[in-house]
Amino acid sequence: MNTRHFLKTVAAAAALAFVGAAGAQSFPDRPIKLVVPFAPGGSTDLAARLVAEFAGRELGQSIVVENKAGAGGSLGMEFVAKSRPDGYTLGMATVSTHGSNPAVYGPKLKYHPIKDFAPVTNVATTPSVFAVNPKVTAADMKAFIAQAKAQPRKFSFASPGTGSLGHANIEHFMHLAGMELLHIPYKGAGQAMNDAVAGQVDAITDNLPSALPHIKAGKLRPLAVLADKRSPSLPDVPTYGELGFPQMGNGGWFGVVAPAGTLPEIVAKLNSAIHKAMKNPEFVRKMDESGATLIPGTPADFGKQIQQAMDRYQRVAEVARISLD
Repeated sequence: MNTRHFLKTVAAAAALAFVGAAGAQSFPDRPIKLVVPFAPGGSTDLAARLVAEFAGRELGQSIVVENKAGAGGSLGMEFVAKSRPDGYTLGMATVSTHGSNPAVYGPKLKYHPIKDFAPVTNVATTPSVFAVNPKVTAADMKAFIAQAKAQPRKFSFASPGTGSLGHANIEHFMHLAGMELLHIPYKGAGQAMNDAVAGQVDAITDNLPSALPHIKAGKLRPLAVLADKRSPSLPDVPTYGELGFPQMGNGGWFGVVAPAGTLPEIVAKLNSAIHKAMKNPEFVRKMDESGATLIPGTPADFGKQIQQAMDRYQRVAEVARISLD
């Protein structure tokens, strides 16, 4: 009886493996949903729409972008984490959703950045830029820090929300620089940027692709770039490291993840299609124009980058004393 039961179990497992392999071979046979955990119009949304357009061509199926904003990207990522692991629901992960949110939200976060996802590939890294409204008289960061130190909480800064990546980065910078700004949280990066441009708030930090048009139009003055090196789009703006704050680290990234349990064969097929898409000259041109740098890699590479982001922002949250739990 035990032998018979064992043989049935082995047969069932083999059948499931066969079905899974067959499913992977036919994947995709219907449209794929790519969830962007932020409102339309930002740099993550831009990258997602390029991935959807060009990777969809490689796969021979449409990839539909769906924006599910809220809680600093947490709502959209929770949706992806709880979706069926069949490759038909993917998410655009960022340093915010998989780095700062776990550190800030703690036990309240309803997904685990590692356990609940299968990394597919990172797509691009993008600098963020600290910029002020032109009504602020400081011509550079040294002058701005001096003014802020002389008048604590006189100058305000906008963020996409309490606990967001923008909030965490500026709180960290305030701690390092020994100054105090007034935090004005918004419900999304778009609203925060609108008020920074209008002069309702004095400063903002945002991904370079979404801030660059306002900088070029003279509506914002850039003071520092969060990146390994200066951006070709802003060659005269120093990095935080050059300004004496190497602890600020590098810029953000955004990549594609699937729900945990997605078949490796499907993950590999998605990885290959996205990498081919990233070689398309039009894809490359549009990402270059946005100030982003493409960083394709293996699923394992991306998993390591996610872990590094988690570790880094855990330290940032502790130093800057940011917590929502």
